[in-house]
Amino acid sequence: MSTYGCKAIIKNLPPDQRPREKLLSLGARNLSNSELLAILLSTGSKEQSAISLAESILSYSKEGLRFLTDCTVEELSCIKGIGLAKSSQLIAAVELGKRIALTTKANNYKIKSPEDVTALLMEEMRYNKKEYFNILLLNTKHELIAVENISVGSLNASIVHPREVFVRAIKRSSSAIILVHNHPSGDPSPSSEDVSITNRLIEAGSILGIKVLDHVIIGDGVYTSLKEKSLM
Repeated sequence: MSTYGCKAIIKNLPPDQRPREKLLSLGARNLSNSELLAILLSTGSKEQSAISLAESILSYSKEGLRFLTDCTVEELSCIKGIGLAKSSQLIAAVELGKRIALTTKANNYKIKSPEDVTALLMEEMRYNKKEYFNILLLNTKHELIAVENISVGSLNASIVHPREVFVRAIKRSSSAIILVHNHPSGDPSPSSEDVSITNRLIEAGSILGIKVLDHVIIGDGVYTSLKEKSLM
């Protein structure tokens, strides 16, 4: 049986094979995905070690580690040995990682084209199972101030209201914004509703003196810019 088998207890492993000790001596970059997850889980269950539980998570979906980027507490809790507490710990850790990555990218990040938008948000948004509508808040130099989520769910005029969009822009003293949302189908082709909402927000922004520069729709590794398509 492998030392990482279901009956293995981490404290009984040689010190150089224990995830925490390896992290301290070798650094986080030298740990496997299952070892990093085991540290986050902290403990195993009656039947499995923390490492075995981590391996169960990684093998639960064909997406592997990417499964954690958009799963819910309920989905994680379906895995044997992963309760609400452990699920919450993992999802919180993944969300912090996303925010740290976005904060790092946002520092003096200048938006010059739709490619700059997708370089910033593609990996975060392409796997979302629901439609996320975000706005990029920009200063007068078109440098990124922040990314704000406006709504989650099928895009329509009732949930993407100009008030919700521009109150964020006004609070952050934005001079321009870029609209970004994803299509869970993977096809970024704009719908008539996408175009309608875009033009509605352009009109509202014009009144407030905040320009809507573009609306970028993210698919699975591909995107559509409504500005490039002359749809706005």
